[in-house]
Amino acid sequence: MNHSLVSIAPMMDWTDKHCRYFYRLISKNVQLYTEMITTKAILRGDKNRLLDFNTSENPLVLQLGGSDPKEMAECSLIAQDWGYDEVNINVGCPSDRVLSGSFGACLMKEPNLVAQCVDSMMQKCDIPVTVKHRIGIDEMESYNQLSDFVDRISDKGCQHFIVHARKAWLRGLSPKENRTIPPLNYPWVYKLKKDFPKLKFSINGGIENCKEISKHLTKVDGVMLGRSIYHNPFLLDEIEGFIFKNKKSSINREQILKKYMSYISDQSQKGVPIRSMTRHILGLYHGEANAKLFRRLLSGKIVELGHLNDWLYFKKNSSTEIKSF
Repeated sequence: MNHSLVSIAPMMDWTDKHCRYFYRLISKNVQLYTEMITTKAILRGDKNRLLDFNTSENPLVLQLGGSDPKEMAECSLIAQDWGYDEVNINVGCPSDRVLSGSFGACLMKEPNLVAQCVDSMMQKCDIPVTVKHRIGIDEMESYNQLSDFVDRISDKGCQHFIVHARKAWLRGLSPKENRTIPPLNYPWVYKLKKDFPKLKFSINGGIENCKEISKHLTKVDGVMLGRSIYHNPFLLDEIEGFIFKNKKSSINREQILKKYMSYISDQSQKGVPIRSMTRHILGLYHGEANAKLFRRLLSGKIVELGHLNDWLYFKKNSSTEIKSF
């Protein structure tokens, strides 16, 4: 199974282990990514807190933020030993925090340094090393510059590039604006695949549904979705059937919710705040009747498992009022 056919983007403050567990309840085949974790946090911090995950999350990719080849190599080996299937280098994030740390999108100006990181990592670990990047930043205006970036890094052994089809303006736009204002340029990503046919390219940016996924897959090797999944997670069920042809896996929202409630119960007994888990399921009923009611139920000052039990009872007996209101 080619799990990277469709993947879910690493999203800071969103794709934590609770979010990923929830996604895996809906889709068994999409490839999941962690939030970006910096090399210094891994090497100096609480590895268990940062790296632990539920084995059901595999196939799972650890995204690293860093630019020191030695540190990147050490963290790639840690990722392998921890059970991750792949390690990915963040060369796409435009936030100020990333820029000040000399990694993320600003590394597009330093392809040789990224290539050194790839080389060091591949010498240290046996799992795939991939790169997620933009089509350019700031004054990088030409396809030739993008092509040169890919060429130098692939020369050190990287075989898979995940390309956000927008450039990033590190001066003048906020991280949020960089997700929408720079225009999408899918043809450049298609051209990369044409010019480097032996390499694998996944495309990211502005992709909303299975029809769009299918169209892109005629041009490139994979598609990565981000906020469209976070706001409408049940799209994963459609992807599972339409893209992965896994018709037998279809599951309804109430079945997903019951399974996730069991997870919440288990984790809350370990001290995990319930709201830190329920925040990821606000979009479960996106586009459905009473979706707003479901979001309100989970947005109150106090959120308890009893609220979700009330919701399940409400769904079973649609004429019944939810006790929590």
